[in-house]
Amino acid sequence: MPYVDGFVVPVPRAKLDAYKDMSRAAGNIWREHGALEFRECIGDDVKPGKLTSFPQSVMLEDGEVVAFSWIVYASRAKRDEVNEKVMKDPRMAEFMKPESMPFDGKRMIYGGFEMVVDV
Repeated sequence: MPYVDGFVVPVPRAKLDAYKDMSRAAGNIWREHGALEFRECIGDDVKPGKLTSFPQSVMLEDGEVVAFSWIVYASRAKRDEVNEKVMKDPRMAEFMKPESMPFDGKRMIYGGFEMVVDV
């Protein structure tokens, strides 16, 4: 079964274009190294909840929007192989600098998930 890395990120609305540009460039790098899919979505209907919600999960601040992203790989082993190549790719160096990120990386939530249903 495929393997998925998932992300939830707070993005300042003022930096949304820069975030999209960064995502397109990074997505192309991930795909070149073997990722099957690279998806970025911007929150459109993500209201705060009483106990939990996307906005609460990233401590969303005024002027920010939630981004929900995922990358699909053929397997966990392929994900590890792809991510190792991506992290060594010199084009990624600029994205990895905290001052270059168009979002607060400290509030990013991410993890790897084994796909169990694929309909």
